[in-house]
Amino acid sequence: MHLTKEETAGIFAKYSPKQAANDSGSAESQIALFSDRIKHLTEHLKQHPKDKSTQTGLLRLVGKRRRLLAYLQQVDIERYRSIIKLLGIRR
Repeated sequence: MHLTKEETAGIFAKYSPKQAANDSGSAESQIALFSDRIKHLTEHLKQHPKDKSTQTGLLRLVGKRRRLLAYLQQVDIERYRSIIKLLGIRR
């Protein structure tokens, strides 16, 4: 993984609704972590376009993030809108 424990804790602290570095279970924290990993894998695929295993992993991550966003949209639309705005995800 390209992230250290401190960087991961920083992502959790920034995007968590509780603003806690150990809040890895909230949907917002997971969506933010997935988004960071998606950005990293996208850059990797720009340099290595024939890496099919990474492409498969990227598509799975996008699917996981999409399902979490759909869940969050059904449960609490305001939390959904705020995380979309913070991360700059278009949907």
